[in-house]
Amino acid sequence: MERKILVAYFSASGVTESAAKEIAAAIGADLYAIEPAQPYTTADLDWTDRHSRSTREMQDPACRPAIAAHAPDMARYDTVFVGFPVWWYVEPRIVDTFLERHDFGGKTLIPFATSGGSGIAKAEKSLREHCPAAIWKQGKLVNSGAAAWAKAVLQAL
Repeated sequence: MERKILVAYFSASGVTESAAKEIAAAIGADLYAIEPAQPYTTADLDWTDRHSRSTREMQDPACRPAIAAHAPDMARYDTVFVGFPVWWYVEPRIVDTFLERHDFGGKTLIPFATSGGSGIAKAEKSLREHCPAAIWKQGKLVNSGAAAWAKAVLQAL
């Protein structure tokens, strides 16, 4: 049986976008950018400013930033790679918006992240809590080697 795969990702600076495109091209997946309805400015992303938008969002676990465009019909997919930069050791809140907006029950979800120094473990725990009906596979930081990793993950499914 051929899998129908989506690579859904949020990227603030383009790094996660590059990894997502690499994965999608390597495994023949569709691509969907999780983009905020209100784009982030450089000031919004200044994590050293406790009043910046990203800092305020991450300090509020209930925050769910609006997404600009509707995602493709999730019923079409059985496997979804979910990509994001690690913020404050977890996924950005807009990823939670995406996960909570769709029914992923019974679907295989595979997280991948980019980070300058944080791991993905806390994000994986958080993702599972936001979307418990999915079949979560172990994720990975993919600052390099995203295509090879994605191919190996699919072979193991």
